[in-house]
Amino acid sequence: MDDTRTKYSFYVERSALEVTDRPQKFLAAFAAVLDHSSYGLALELYTRLSTKCSRCAAACQLYQSTEENRDIPCQRSELLFRVYRRYFTRTGLLKARLTNGFTLTDDYLDEMAEAFYRCTACRRCKLTCPMGVDHGLVTHLARWLLAEVGVVPKALVVATREQLEGVGNTSAIPPNALKNTCEFLEEEFQDDYGVNIKFPIDVKGAEYVFFPAVSDYLLEPDTLMGNAAVMAVTGGSWTIGTGNYDGINYGLFYSDRLMERIVQNEVAEVRRLEGQKVLIGECGHATRSAWFIPTFCGPEAPPVVNFLQYTAEQLRRGNIPLKPDRITERVTYHDPCNIARSARILEEPREILRAICTDFVEMTPNRTENFCCGGGGGTVSIDEIRSFRTELMGKRKADQIRATGASLVVAPCANCKKQLKEVLEDHHLDDVEVVGLHDLLLKVIDFGDELKIDTGSTDESSTAEEHSEQSGGD
Repeated sequence: MDDTRTKYSFYVERSALEVTDRPQKFLAAFAAVLDHSSYGLALELYTRLSTKCSRCAAACQLYQSTEENRDIPCQRSELLFRVYRRYFTRTGLLKARLTNGFTLTDDYLDEMAEAFYRCTACRRCKLTCPMGVDHGLVTHLARWLLAEVGVVPKALVVATREQLEGVGNTSAIPPNALKNTCEFLEEEFQDDYGVNIKFPIDVKGAEYVFFPAVSDYLLEPDTLMGNAAVMAVTGGSWTIGTGNYDGINYGLFYSDRLMERIVQNEVAEVRRLEGQKVLIGECGHATRSAWFIPTFCGPEAPPVVNFLQYTAEQLRRGNIPLKPDRITERVTYHDPCNIARSARILEEPREILRAICTDFVEMTPNRTENFCCGGGGGTVSIDEIRSFRTELMGKRKADQIRATGASLVVAPCANCKKQLKEVLEDHHLDDVEVVGLHDLLLKVIDFGDELKIDTGSTDESSTAEEHSEQSGGD
């Protein structure tokens, strides 16, 4: 045996004559991932523990919507486990020699692709698995392997390619457009609130380097203005970097290899600007992918803070002054899977909403048990399956929202906002609006006198400067 061959590549070579080109590439990719990651430990454990008891079916939003056996999480995971047992265990190799059993084929790969891209990877099923199998993690791994043989939705590829090879962000917004947007929002602060609030750009040495979902610059200006308002009244040290201003990371949905590159680009921007921390905006998957920064960038990598965490902490310290009037409409809160299911950000948004709303109601269930918006795992970006996302997968969420009687749904996630707006539209909940948390906070922040624009003094200063310039010219 050649000493340069790795443990798992040995199995692939032994099976080379049994499969066609695409399955062979899939197995080669599988071997490489097992050799250079810790997924092998998880698969070895899961394939021994997996019982296919189907208790996860009761928690699965997809299965509850379709009632198809292929959508039961443990049945779906078994598609990958079967490949692992057959090609990457000695028992599987021996059994195949004796019985001429299962062989990986193109049709089987197509079956896997259909199954794993129907799943939203919300990980709700993990809560009920008696053996602790994380079927969401299995979906994540299976998608990565499929992507290595070119099986991945075009929408995800296009967004990631634009981020890594284009202008540096998924919405293809050039730096000049970013600056123009920020200048426009500064004017909005002056016109609507009479305050002078800036969006700092390329400031060296700031404590926080800000990475929202770049789509916020196009679609969620009130969220961005709320973010800037919080930083202004708390005296926060922050900046937006023109080298990288997109927290979106679609690699999370289909390729660890690409997710790592995007995460490293974020860290590179923080270091370019000599910043101290990564500040993620209102986006669930941007937050979760940023939590991989220590994994991909080492112990010296900058800490990651979500804006909800920053705002809640500043509110506790009394650093965010609020007007006497609060939000009076009935408000409910949607827990994005990627920040709630891991139990990292649960109470902070609720603390803020209870402080600024007079009628806040919970969905049932909520927190770690809340239902997915229906567009998780990157499926929200695939417009061709809108009816599947909104009418089928989104029905449970529409029913949840309707039951609260709320007129405002707070969803601190760019993907959730897009999906929920389409869900409300397709389920005819026309009297309900989807908003960001900082959108509401913006309405009740008391800016006081310190940030107010003094029109008279500004005019006098401008006149004096003009007179000075004219005198110098003379």
